[in-house]
Amino acid sequence: MAVAALAGETDFDGWRKAARRFREAGVTPAEARFVVGGAGQGGLFDAPAEAPAGEGKPFAVPRAFVETAQSVILHRSDDRFDLLYRLLWRLRDAPDLMRVVSDRDVADALERAKNVSRASHKMKAFVRFRQVEDERGEAWVAWFEPAHRVLEMTAPFFARRFATMRWSILTPDGSAHWDGEALELGPPATRDMAPAEDEMEEFWRTYYASTFNPARLKTGAMRAEMPKRYWKNLPEAALIPELVAQSAVRTEAMVAAPAPEPNRRLEKTLSRLARDASFDEGFVPSTLEELDAAVQACRRCPLWRDATQGVCGAGPKKARLMIVGEQPGDQEDLAGRPFVGPAGRVLDAALEEAGIDRDEVFVTNAVKHFKHEPRGKRRLHRTPTTGEVSACRWWLDAERRLVKPKVILAMGATAGLGVLGRKPAVTKERGRPIPLSDGAAALLTVHPSYLLRIPDPAARAAERARFVADLEQARSLL
Repeated sequence: MAVAALAGETDFDGWRKAARRFREAGVTPAEARFVVGGAGQGGLFDAPAEAPAGEGKPFAVPRAFVETAQSVILHRSDDRFDLLYRLLWRLRDAPDLMRVVSDRDVADALERAKNVSRASHKMKAFVRFRQVEDERGEAWVAWFEPAHRVLEMTAPFFARRFATMRWSILTPDGSAHWDGEALELGPPATRDMAPAEDEMEEFWRTYYASTFNPARLKTGAMRAEMPKRYWKNLPEAALIPELVAQSAVRTEAMVAAPAPEPNRRLEKTLSRLARDASFDEGFVPSTLEELDAAVQACRRCPLWRDATQGVCGAGPKKARLMIVGEQPGDQEDLAGRPFVGPAGRVLDAALEEAGIDRDEVFVTNAVKHFKHEPRGKRRLHRTPTTGEVSACRWWLDAERRLVKPKVILAMGATAGLGVLGRKPAVTKERGRPIPLSDGAAALLTVHPSYLLRIPDPAARAAERARFVADLEQARSLL
């Protein structure tokens, strides 16, 4: 039996070096054992031996395996080291193994990596900081119990998101501390080391209760997005049972309530804008707010009839980077803001990975109304026609004129048509800057929703990496 001692539960570098030596020495998966800090259950595990020196021919492993292994090692399962070594053992003779998603070990590793990624996402969503005072003044402390050991991989997100705050995140696995300049990792903590509540608690509960919409309550979806394991750390969680119990009564009251009086001043404004906006030469918006109001009255194509509202772009009034998608989706149509649904979450994550601050980007769509067809209770997306894109291009050009971006990233062929005035070949022109008449440069890439539709995890990961690379190229042109 060959045994390797690792420095900690997430010691990826230690596991990788030991596993490589094992593989080169011909140590089979059945003969290999990895233990953390020498802890074990008697026999050989009482004093772990050094991994044998490799004697075989060195070999390379695909990047997909390394990336998957870096995530899997954060999983809380006890057999994760053994699973990864089995894959490493097989990769030498089957270098394309990671593409075989039906393979039991590959599928197991990908599922664990997915669970780790989900745990990191939940940490970003459900960490709740509470205010404290120390010798340096105001600071913020949070207690969190992640499903997997994701503190180290997720802490840089908080350093970027709350760069001007001094904060600490305490977990049973370790702690992270940000002093405004440097991120430091520390030892594990206990819950009593974090404050139980602060004066902001009541304000947050009041805000949460006021935004709870009983008419759109879906308890199954809520539990999926907000698992009960995290409720004990969320101040608003104590309100959920009562809000759910009252939802039926509140919904009935909302339906029975009389409609409010219309805003006559707004109606007159929209009527004027509708009249003016019917002609290209008749109306030139001078601000983004005026443009947004005018879009609500747009009748340039029939899409306004079935949409809830027009959805204009969002972002700084003077942004160097503009990102253009196809059209608002179901959630964007209801919210009135672009990229707030699943594709928006993919875009947010990719922007973060590419080092781009979403708050500094102007995001919009080539078409401002949601084109769809009803299918039961669902509204299914339909691709806008060339005529509909051309009709709406007037609004996109107006946004470009007001924002004055230096780089425009068009996501998909429809967005490319809106930006360029022609239907581009995205696969052929992707990655090549295209000069525009106003001095800006356009780049083409795929739409984030395309990444969501790729069934093969390996292929999806590869396409996502290309998408992030496109964002990095756009950043480099700024």
